[in-house]
Amino acid sequence: MRFSLPREALLKPLQQVVGVVERRQTLPVLSNLLVNVGPEGVSFTGTDLEVEMVARTAAENLEAGEITIPARKLFDICRALPDGAKVKIEQSGERVSVSAGRSRFTLSTLPASEFPVIESIELVERISLPEATLKDLIARTAFAMANQDVRYYLNGLLLDVRDNVLRCVATDGHRLALAETRLETRISTRRQIIIPRKGVLELQGLFESGEGTVDLELGRNHLRLTRGGVTFTSKLIDGRFPDYEAVIPIGADKDVRVGREELRFALQRAAILSNEKYRGVKLDVSPNRLRIVAHNPEQEEAVEELEVSCSVAELSVGFNVNYLMDALAALSGDEITLSLRDAQSSCLLRKVDSDDTRHVIMPLRL
Repeated sequence: MRFSLPREALLKPLQQVVGVVERRQTLPVLSNLLVNVGPEGVSFTGTDLEVEMVARTAAENLEAGEITIPARKLFDICRALPDGAKVKIEQSGERVSVSAGRSRFTLSTLPASEFPVIESIELVERISLPEATLKDLIARTAFAMANQDVRYYLNGLLLDVRDNVLRCVATDGHRLALAETRLETRISTRRQIIIPRKGVLELQGLFESGEGTVDLELGRNHLRLTRGGVTFTSKLIDGRFPDYEAVIPIGADKDVRVGREELRFALQRAAILSNEKYRGVKLDVSPNRLRIVAHNPEQEEAVEELEVSCSVAELSVGFNVNYLMDALAALSGDEITLSLRDAQSSCLLRKVDSDDTRHVIMPLRL
C-alpha cells in the first residue's frame, strides 16, 4: 500500500474521521483508522462500533492495499507538519512509514481484516432535504438531549417522519425541543428513529454552509448520510421515545409577548445571582410587565423588569434559567411568545405566529 498527497489534502479527511475514534478502547483496532487505497484514491474509516465515518480523497503514486494505522498519532503528525508539505505514506510489512521532506515517522499497524466495517444498512426509507434545513433543525433541538441518562432512549435525537413532515425532537425529562420542516416528497409510512448523542454531535460537525441537498438513508438499525466525499453511518438507539406530543402544554392561554434578545440579556444578568445548584429564577407576570427575580443562599437578589405585551392579571412561576436561555438561543426572530397556564404547569416558548420550533420547559419550585 502506498500513496502521496499534499498535507492539506490529507489533514481534512483525517479531521473528519478522527473525532469518531475514542482514545480508550477495549479493542486495540478501534484506536486505528482503516486506510484503503484503490484506483480512485484513498479512504479513511473510523468507528467506535456505534458511529462510523468514511472520508475519501484523491492521491498520487497509488499502490492498492489496506491497513489500519493509529488514528490519533497519524492525525497529530499530519497537523504538526509544515504547510505545503508533500506527505508520502507507504506500508512495509507490519509497519507504515510517513515521510515529508526530511521528516520520517514509522508507525505500527494492525491487519485490516480485524477492523469492523458496516457494509449494508437494510434501507427502508430515503429522505432528501436541503443541507441547511437539516443543520438548522438539529441546531434548534440537539441541546436538549440527555447525557448519560439511565433512560437510554433520551440520550439521543428523535427523527419523526410522517406524511411530508420531518420533526427533530430532544428531551432530557426537564425540557423538550421540537423543530419541524416540510418535505417535498410524501412518506408512505410513519418512521421514528433515535440517533445516539455521539452520532448527532459528529453529524453536526459535518455540516457546512453549503446550499446542497443531503440524502438521509433510514435503515432498520442504522442511519446513513453521504455528503461530498464523506459517508456518515450511525447505529440507532433501540428504544421507544416518549409520547412527546403529550408533553406540549394544552390550554396554556396566558401569552407573554417579549423581545427575544431583551429577555435573553435580562436572564443572563439575573442568572449571576441565582442559586448555583438549582439555577432558579422566578417570573412574575402582570399586565404589560415581566419581572425576573433571582435569589441565592447568600441572601443576594437580582431583579429585572421588562415591558411586555400581555394581559395576564397576576402569575408567578419558577424556571431553570439555563433552560430558558438555551431555548431563546435556539429560537429566531425579534419577538417570542411565552405561553403559561399556572404556577405548576410547563412553559411553551415559540416564535411569534409560528409553530415550526417549540420549546417546553418544566416549572421549578422555588
